[in-house]
Amino acid sequence: MKLQKATLFALYAVLELARDPERQISATEIAESYAISANHLAKVMRDLGRAGLVEAVRGAGGGYRFSGNAKRTSLYDVIILFDDVIGAQGGRSGPSDDTDVGRALARVLNEIDEITIATFKSITLATLLKTMRWHEERSGNAAARTGGPEQPPAPAIPGVNERSPE
Repeated sequence: MKLQKATLFALYAVLELARDPERQISATEIAESYAISANHLAKVMRDLGRAGLVEAVRGAGGGYRFSGNAKRTSLYDVIILFDDVIGAQGGRSGPSDDTDVGRALARVLNEIDEITIATFKSITLATLLKTMRWHEERSGNAAARTGGPEQPPAPAIPGVNERSPE
């Protein structure tokens, strides 16, 4: 399943805003962060506002703020606003559909679409953000374990992690 640009822009924006619901961010800031068109994103933001996922904050320092429920809003809820996902499911047809191979392949591809949709429905914004934080913490800890730039190497503990003389 290939998502349209507007759908991807909406996912970027909603996740960025849901990361810190109290913070307001301009569409231009979000667009610059993801190297996407600010004009296209502004149109997407209007649609997200109509859907009740974001609210526009006017005035000095204005922008957008997440107004949905990150624990109840799934990726599918955002995707369906911009993509005809239902049309993709079962929508494959062509001249090869009259063959046994064509029908078998269509069944497999439709099943993949159904699994993809079920996956999008099962992942909430909060779950994805939590997973992102977990991966960030884990990669920071990995750098620390290898003596990376974030943390100095752990001190030697006799009999535990000290090197033996060669």
